Amino acid sequence: MKATRKQLTQRRHFRIRRRVEGTGDRPRLAVFRSHKHIYAQVIDDEKQHTLVAASTLDKDLKGELASGGNISASTAVGNLIAKRALEKGITKVVFDRGGNLYHGRVKALADAAREAGLDF
Repeated sequence: MKATRKQLTQRRHFRIRRRVEGTGDRPRLAVFRSHKHIYAQVIDDEKQHTLVAASTLDKDLKGELASGGNISASTAVGNLIAKRALEKGITKVVFDRGGNLYHGRVKALADAAREAGLDF
């Protein structure tokens, strides 16, 4: 039986998570992408604690964005997550693309976070 797109994404995500782990010194920047929105979290896996989060559903962004499922929205979320992380003193992260291909909205979020000051 042929695997669905969601199953392939889940397989990639499990493979990535075996290697990518966030620590207190270098937490994990996890990205989740749906059709309508994009979400990003900075997570300390040792303590199992979310340090910073941002998404297209945030009050700061919701009024500004025409749609949450495009590259400009991803760029805005990348800038916001980097700004919030830097305010908490987080400068270095490990990027977790969440099983998605590093292309389009995921790449736009990562590039925006890098430009805003996060190091990965």
